[in-house]
Amino acid sequence: MQTLHSLDPLRRAVAELRETGKIALVPTMGALHEGHLTLVREARKRADHVIVSIFVNPLQFGANEDLDKYPRQLERDSALLQGEGVALLWAPTVEAMYPQGFASNISVQGVSEGLCGASRPGHFDGVATVVCKLFHQVLPDVALFGEKDWQQLAVIRRMARDLDLTQPHVDAVLGVPTVREDDGLAMSSRNAYLTPEQRVQAVALPNAMKVAIAEIERGEPVTASIARLGKVLLDGGFSSIDYAELRDADSLALRDERSTAPMRLLVAARIGTTRLIDNMAVTGQ
Repeated sequence: MQTLHSLDPLRRAVAELRETGKIALVPTMGALHEGHLTLVREARKRADHVIVSIFVNPLQFGANEDLDKYPRQLERDSALLQGEGVALLWAPTVEAMYPQGFASNISVQGVSEGLCGASRPGHFDGVATVVCKLFHQVLPDVALFGEKDWQQLAVIRRMARDLDLTQPHVDAVLGVPTVREDDGLAMSSRNAYLTPEQRVQAVALPNAMKVAIAEIERGEPVTASIARLGKVLLDGGFSSIDYAELRDADSLALRDERSTAPMRLLVAARIGTTRLIDNMAVTGQ
């Protein structure tokens, strides 16, 4: 596995790989877990060569967020990726990704508004900007993202369509189902911030979501089901809830009642100082 940190060697390596087959890109911020490795394994099924990027993107962190303490484990991550048969690890420096004088920004309207877009202003501009750069740098045939951050996936898909990145650069932006721990908690690098007690309490999130979804699917009022979900979380050790909302799966339009179109229940809540997000499908009528 090659490991590269600057753009010119990356471009040469990508050109060589392309001569012998299709390329899949798995963008990450490192601190890899089984969820990331599942993306890599899916990528290997869909392309001849897999490129994984590791870059803790400063543009998507707010002033009071955890950029400085975000886990950076490049040596460990590199060993995991080598074991999965990854062809190339693209681990640019901040200076390589954002050279002196960098002044551009991509903003995706609509799907970036509300939810995490409301509680993390500017976050999805940072996501869209770095992913657009990665697409241009790697020129993959397919790019894979986890469904755990459903809004992020929607933003990237919208950006790729609007900026004509799906042809010729990226044939497909694919979402891969959320990988969960045995007790149902969605895998996340931020789970490492939880104390042992908080980790036990955190399972209330997926459990409460499943109960709310069952209620909605059997016809109970959406607002009442979501209110009960919030109470369960607060009673179970969570300190606050950023949002708990039913949304259209594609447009992310707010739904206050069940519809025939695919929907998602999306939740973000804090336990101690750790912010956890999750989402699950809700079947239409």
